[in-house]
Amino acid sequence: MKRILVAVLMVAMSFPALADEGMWLPMLIKRLNYEDMQKEGLKLTPEEIYSVNQASLKDAIVSFGGFCTGEVISKEGLLLTNHHCGYGAIQDHSTVEHDYLTDGFWAMNKSEELPNPKLFVRFLVRMEDVTEQVKGAATAEMTDEERSQAIGKAMKEISKAAEEGNEYTAEVKPLFKGNAYYMFVYETYRDVRLVGTPPSSIGKYGGDTDNWMWPRHTGDFSLFRIYMSPDGKPAPYAEENVPFQPKHYLPVSMDGVQEGDFAMIMGFPGSTKRYLSSYGVKEALDVSYALRIKLMQTKLELLKKDMNADDKIRIQYASKYASTANYWKYLIGQTKGLKRLHVYEKKQKEEGDFANWVAADSNRKEEFGATLNDLESGFATMTDYSAPVQYSIFVPYLTEFIYFTRNFEAMKGMMGEEEKSEALVDFSKSMEEPVKEHFKDYSPAVDQKVFRALIEMYYNEVDSAYRPKVFEAANNVALTEEGEKTSADFDALVNYIFEKSVFVNQERLEAFLADPKAEVLENDPGMLVADAFMANSGKVRALVGEAAAAINRSERMYLKGMMEMLPERAFYPDANSTMRVTYGQALSYDPADAVHYDLYTTLDGVMEKEDPTNPEFVVPAKLKALWEAKDYGQYANEKGELVTCFLSNNDITGGNSGSPVINGKGELIGTAFDGNWEAMSGDIAFEPNVQRTISVDVRYTLFIIDKFAGAGHLVEEMTLVKTPKEVKPAGKKKKKKKSKKA
Repeated sequence: MKRILVAVLMVAMSFPALADEGMWLPMLIKRLNYEDMQKEGLKLTPEEIYSVNQASLKDAIVSFGGFCTGEVISKEGLLLTNHHCGYGAIQDHSTVEHDYLTDGFWAMNKSEELPNPKLFVRFLVRMEDVTEQVKGAATAEMTDEERSQAIGKAMKEISKAAEEGNEYTAEVKPLFKGNAYYMFVYETYRDVRLVGTPPSSIGKYGGDTDNWMWPRHTGDFSLFRIYMSPDGKPAPYAEENVPFQPKHYLPVSMDGVQEGDFAMIMGFPGSTKRYLSSYGVKEALDVSYALRIKLMQTKLELLKKDMNADDKIRIQYASKYASTANYWKYLIGQTKGLKRLHVYEKKQKEEGDFANWVAADSNRKEEFGATLNDLESGFATMTDYSAPVQYSIFVPYLTEFIYFTRNFEAMKGMMGEEEKSEALVDFSKSMEEPVKEHFKDYSPAVDQKVFRALIEMYYNEVDSAYRPKVFEAANNVALTEEGEKTSADFDALVNYIFEKSVFVNQERLEAFLADPKAEVLENDPGMLVADAFMANSGKVRALVGEAAAAINRSERMYLKGMMEMLPERAFYPDANSTMRVTYGQALSYDPADAVHYDLYTTLDGVMEKEDPTNPEFVVPAKLKALWEAKDYGQYANEKGELVTCFLSNNDITGGNSGSPVINGKGELIGTAFDGNWEAMSGDIAFEPNVQRTISVDVRYTLFIIDKFAGAGHLVEEMTLVKTPKEVKPAGKKKKKKKSKKA
């Protein structure tokens, strides 16, 4: 059976795909995609894209901090990514006196570049198909739990073996819902320094209003530099470290893009659910998304109010707010997109075809007969417990002190009769720096308001059997016991926690770590609350544990069956933060009847949107002066326009932020930073007619670096490429087609 499944996977993946759909493993391009990519305009060989033995494009692409993508653009390790990817690092260096978020920052020489101890980049060294080794550890007789344990053990053993005798890290990940397994080996660099960032009025132009929208005019980029030890190896920050020398870096094209040009994106997309069933779509639409949106909106409203009132809080919470707001708006857009594009009905149609295929053969009935019923039953249980599950996950996540307090759980096991054991002393010292980092960007007053709002929502919207046993201040009575609670009850609970807990006050926590006592830890109201939420989360997870296992098993069998049913269809694995390639064209689109969106935007549009009364649409005076003088230098297009952003039909998702957009010759033409509102269902169902990637045109990036910031030395460090114009014989000029504009 193993050999049959591998054969099915190879057949399924070998059929040509639509050029714009699919997040493909780069090691399989030669077999699966290369012919199609050539037809679209690729000039490179497969080995020039991915190779283990020679320099290739993959060697210029990094996982940036584990949450974004970046690309090396010079022989001295200069790294380009999005402004919103570098936002946390930019914020870390910002103060009220030196507000780099507002004003921008540019290192005029390498000595001015700013270190970021929490930041790292990972290069992919190689990937390897280990399906046979992993699946060989499981047997047909195993239960779901036994199978999961055996598979997990095999994955760890394979990763450990790959790490022996080198400085690499390896991880094995499931693909195709566990029907295949691949190992990914990485080299990690931890000395990554901030080189330059435009002010937020450029890097975040349009703010939440324009997020996920087209037309877009955002200069969403930032620059970092990777450093290595003098002997050429990864090393933590040290003054003697030298700029990283890459195996390959991306040359920068000055040609721009035209409608239909080949466009390829390489990066580390985070997560998609393209094979989610109709039952999963229904659960998300009916319950879970609405709950998440409401919880996050509550927090965002409270943060915004305090951020607007205090510059210190604005800086402290800038990155946290942006991250939450991005996911909140994404969920709103995805909900609308799933409904507008009738994704639930399309999934039902696929499942109906699958059911008919299974029913036509007795062997299929035996293997796949229970698959759809188990999916339906599993998601029905998830729907029943959706509110307890979502609140148990998101309230602790959105409440900073609960999330932070969990870091000190390990101290309980170190507190014995000898309270100051060596382990306890070492742990206390190890937490000194994390405590400083946490409180640097933490406001107890803000967190108190957020927790106060969320805990009341939890109490009012979740049955008492599934609420955490959180304690009141005055009488130690569980908040979840029967009886109506008044506003004063919630106030008393929250006030007591923030007056007494060591985990919400830096001075109290540092004093505790200097002299830790078991009785303080055991009776701390912050720890009691964190423990209550943790215990409740475990109880809620147990309620849906069997359903989750049934869903995982059934999704694996459903996809296996679909591959057998449709051998002519191209199947590609869901995104899982591993390197992928997506290819397509620079392409405009028609979002609605009688509406056309052009391929690119220009600096003219920045000025059209300008609104000095709205912080999201303030234009820097120098940028406006450059626009008025049309002082664009070599960065204008043939029409004399300064292109800001452009569209392509590449298939991306979160994690692809900062990914390079590469032309057919392997040159950088832009930096991907967003998707479009009309295709927000894209993580679950790709819609080729409207799904687009929004990218910063690299010429706008260079213009801001050079003409706006005066940091032309950084541009000189890059390799700029300009294709000579062809001399065409004189003849009749073709009439240009008129385009409709929104």
